[in-house]
Amino acid sequence: MRGGALPPGLLLAALGLALAFAPTRAWIAGLALAVLAATATMFAPLPATWREAVFLGGWASLAITAAATYPPRGLSPAVVLVLAANAGAWAGAMVSVAGARLDGVRALAGLIAFPIATACVQRGGGIAPKVVASWLIAVAALAAALPFLTVTPGYLPDHLD
Repeated sequence: MRGGALPPGLLLAALGLALAFAPTRAWIAGLALAVLAATATMFAPLPATWREAVFLGGWASLAITAAATYPPRGLSPAVVLVLAANAGAWAGAMVSVAGARLDGVRALAGLIAFPIATACVQRGGGIAPKVVASWLIAVAALAAALPFLTVTPGYLPDHLD
């Protein structure tokens, strides 16, 4: 997955899951900082040669952000701000190197995970967002490893030549 709205959308969904375990007073600041960082880096002129490195960093950030749902006492406001700035910056960078700015707007739809996860946590069902976060970690690990795998027959459409 090297483009489109899906990778940055998954990263912002992981942030939404993590924010559900944060104090209420940190929610608005975290969401605003993520959107601001994503917007700023989305319009940054990043070279196309950074594409693989940016996506690798984005997948690593997704795994770290999703893992932030697991601390037993939740997240401090300072950690929320760091996670939000990090997730927003990587999401915007992935959109920037992919080239389609409209995908940045579509990626913001990943933040819909925040109110859903928050409702689960407040009703005592905090396990559901953690299960989703674990799946996001697995997706991130697989997507990050894919560029490093050797090409085998059937992986590329070489049979069409």
